[in-house]
Amino acid sequence: MFNVKLYNKISRVGLDNLDPAKYACSEDFTDYDAVLVRSAKLHDVAFPENLKCIARAGAGVNNIPVEKCAEQGIVVFNTPGANANAVKELVICALLMASRKIVQGANWVRSLKGTPDIGPAAEKGKATYAGPEIAGKRLGVVGLGAIGVQVANAAVGLDMEVWGYDPFLSVDGALKLSRSVKHVTDLNEIFANCDYITVHVPLLPDTQNLICAESLAKMKDGVRVVNLARGELVDEQAMAAALASGKVAAYVSDFASDCILEQENAIVLPHLGASTPESEDNCAKMAVYEISEFLEKGTIRNSVNFPNLKVPYEGGFRVCMIHRNVPNMIGAATGVFSSKGVNIENMGNRSKGEFAYTIMDVSAEPDEAMLADLRAVEGMISIRVIK
Repeated sequence: MFNVKLYNKISRVGLDNLDPAKYACSEDFTDYDAVLVRSAKLHDVAFPENLKCIARAGAGVNNIPVEKCAEQGIVVFNTPGANANAVKELVICALLMASRKIVQGANWVRSLKGTPDIGPAAEKGKATYAGPEIAGKRLGVVGLGAIGVQVANAAVGLDMEVWGYDPFLSVDGALKLSRSVKHVTDLNEIFANCDYITVHVPLLPDTQNLICAESLAKMKDGVRVVNLARGELVDEQAMAAALASGKVAAYVSDFASDCILEQENAIVLPHLGASTPESEDNCAKMAVYEISEFLEKGTIRNSVNFPNLKVPYEGGFRVCMIHRNVPNMIGAATGVFSSKGVNIENMGNRSKGEFAYTIMDVSAEPDEAMLADLRAVEGMISIRVIK
């Protein structure tokens, strides 16, 4: 029986995919094998020794101490693409809100409540809230992952001229990207040429403040910017100044900030990007699948701190080893088995940065002495036997 600790509310659609004969789920566990989490911050949590994996029902993992988990042999999963459609729809909505002053106009009409002949009175003010159409305008999509590709393709369908930037565009992403999207290799081309810019990159040291005073200065006057990815991708003070000066005509953000809220042409949402029942269900189902495949078969898929690895499993004794990516690890491990007369029937190995993961299917169940010898191999972090 595996204990799964729940942080936040996890969709029943996902949890119902866990076999109750194998899994128990609770928010109250103090000793547990896996974690399912959405936005709860885990940086200060003291994890139990039994913890083997954490699955984030969403794409971002900045609420999880990923490096600390790697050092402890805890695999961290995310669910890329599961919420992509929800975010794509909100981005399209954001582009329209940035153009047509829909929110401002709606708020103004609401302020007229009780006015005699409210219909004509409201219509008299419509010129104040006029704005351009997005068709025919140039949209720059920064980041062509699961969400960025969908945004780019949808914008093409709305007759926008779409430019996309992603130095790490995957083969899968390239195949899904509309041929009408112009793929540029210099981010400055996006800044200098696009009427609208939307960002869809993870928050990393080199992407923090991606949009700052320097990049804003390179943009066209009257540019409209959308950020539904991570608040820290935009320097809020620089954006506030650009809004105040008119350099940026409109800014739509999913992340609340006092200095942005002070700006008339800013629209700030309460982090609605993935807030749809369909998205929450999809993320939960993917997260549940990831932890069950890992706990039952050793398969790693969509990990952010260890390499993906799948070795077909037909039962028997499977040894899963998380270790550092150093020379002779495989030789040392196989040497332990061969010295005990245990045959390795199948295996797989992958590395990711300074860490690696190895699966070995062996002919006999490793005893405690053999496991002790494996743990003594220099660079070994954790060992788990599946049977």
